[in-house]
Amino acid sequence: MSFESASESAGRSLSVQCCIVGGGPAGMMLGYLLGRSGIRTVVLEKHADFFRDFRGDTVHPSTMQVMQELGLLDDFLKIPHQQLTHMQGLFGATPIRIADLSRLKTQCPFIALMPQWDFLNFLETKGARFPSLQIMKSTEATELVRDSERITGVVAATPQGPLHISADLTVACDGRHSILREQAGLQIEDIGAPIDVLWFRVGKQKTDSDGIFARLQRGQMMVTIDRDDY
Repeated sequence: MSFESASESAGRSLSVQCCIVGGGPAGMMLGYLLGRSGIRTVVLEKHADFFRDFRGDTVHPSTMQVMQELGLLDDFLKIPHQQLTHMQGLFGATPIRIADLSRLKTQCPFIALMPQWDFLNFLETKGARFPSLQIMKSTEATELVRDSERITGVVAATPQGPLHISADLTVACDGRHSILREQAGLQIEDIGAPIDVLWFRVGKQKTDSDGIFARLQRGQMMVTIDRDDY
């Protein structure tokens, strides 16, 4: 029986071993690993899709090493991406090499530049073969469910109405403004940030230099993420 049909027969309730709140890289990768192991898992994503710009667009060598061990790497590398083996910074007008990844002793000695939504869609597609894994989009966890001192699941808002999910383990992967972290009373250490960050898009010219990762001068810094044509 699918999770959805089980939910309908139970009157908008669902019981799983693990409920992961948040369909970002952490939540989706954890969901894939648990589903692969046969653990009944649901991942809740509040948005209808993964399309969010100005997110982390880098997949690092250590992540690709894990994907190689999981047998996912060959298909992952078929997704359009740029491979960054060297990083240079412009300090004023002087180019300085910041990093040389080609010397790493890993399967992929480079950073893959790829929109985050492509990476998340890839994990969703690969996870679809596991009957124990369900990805529920347009489903936003709004409340933790407690039994005495124990967290036993969440209440989620869906287009069809509230959904009550009971779980042996509830994992909060809902980001820096986590509702679940706040409701659980988990404390964080806020060290602040000395700068403000402005994200914007600039067209790329054929004459632009490749591999320039940062431009720095007199207290100012610009970091560039290559999206091929911008």
